[in-house]
Amino acid sequence: MSTGEELQAALSARRDLGPDYDDALAASFLDKVGQEVDRRVDERLRAAPASRQRGPSDGQRLALAIVSLSLGTVATVALAMVGGFNPAFLVIWTGIVIVNIVFNRPRA
Repeated sequence: MSTGEELQAALSARRDLGPDYDDALAASFLDKVGQEVDRRVDERLRAAPASRQRGPSDGQRLALAIVSLSLGTVATVALAMVGGFNPAFLVIWTGIVIVNIVFNRPRA
């Protein structure tokens, strides 16, 4: 039964039953409308592309990998030119790894 038919049935029942049943009829009609809205939302969610729900696209992952490696390499070369091994190497590369892991982890 469509929403319009449901409304017609509710109005017809109100005429037959009288104003004493207004609250019950309104609650019943709103419940049926709510169920229809839920059904339509569920239908649209099922039809939505799965890529929207999964997280970053392959292009975004590739871009992050390229930027991470580029910045990490530049920072490593710059630190190496300044004074050989430096503990900052570990901090920089650890940060890069953490950013990449967080960005690429699956989303619920």
